[in-house]
Amino acid sequence: MELRIATYNIHKGASIDHRPIIQELKRSIRSLGADVIFLQEVQGRHDLQVNRQALLWQEQGQHAYLAGDSLYCAYGKNSVYNYGHHGNALLSTYPIVSQFNQDVSDHALESRGILHCVLQTPETKVYCYVIHLGLFNGSRIRQTRALIRTVQASAPKDAPVIIAGDFNDWNNKLSGFLMRTLQVKEVFDELDMKQNGKRSYFPRLTGQVPKPVAARTFPALFRFFRLDRIYVRGFEVDSASVMQGSPWTSLSDHAPLVASLRIK
Repeated sequence: MELRIATYNIHKGASIDHRPIIQELKRSIRSLGADVIFLQEVQGRHDLQVNRQALLWQEQGQHAYLAGDSLYCAYGKNSVYNYGHHGNALLSTYPIVSQFNQDVSDHALESRGILHCVLQTPETKVYCYVIHLGLFNGSRIRQTRALIRTVQASAPKDAPVIIAGDFNDWNNKLSGFLMRTLQVKEVFDELDMKQNGKRSYFPRLTGQVPKPVAARTFPALFRFFRLDRIYVRGFEVDSASVMQGSPWTSLSDHAPLVASLRIK
């Protein structure tokens, strides 16, 4: 069975110059042709924008608007304020049979969460985890440990798993830890190994294992940092790409990732 997935930090439905673009985002996200979409910084409610931008800002939550009538959706509220809230979301062509939002906030300055959902596909259940880690290294490490415990407790060892989102891991310290403990693969790193075979000869020549290779996604206009990731278990990775050029450089500050997978 083939599965096309995407992950995207949508910057709360506003462009980098703070222009409401939720309608453009909906059209662009649909153009990806993804079966499952992992979203971060989704505005569940924003009373100020609804009042100021009635024609450009939907009154319903962005997750519901982006899903429309054709996709199932789940939303995990992370950051709450007096005029609204935002968090992570998952959109899916397959039914979401269970969902749970786990608070992994590490301090008062940042509210973070893990949205875990179980999808019922025609072949099997797929365990999905949408994540947006903190800006500080210590927080990211503790949140990654919480993610590992969550996956180990909620997903059977032989079940297909997808972990995707904005890891804020600009120094690429988390991939090796996740791959060792959960036996997951980062999709770009997996393709790099298939094409170049780096893992096979590099340790023999140097005695060291190279850092996993992730894609550059931030900032979208001139991608430099490797912040966004897709990790999988129980899948073959057929392709993976970063969306570049128009319209992606004028939407969010992040570029979306898309990957085509096959359940083993």
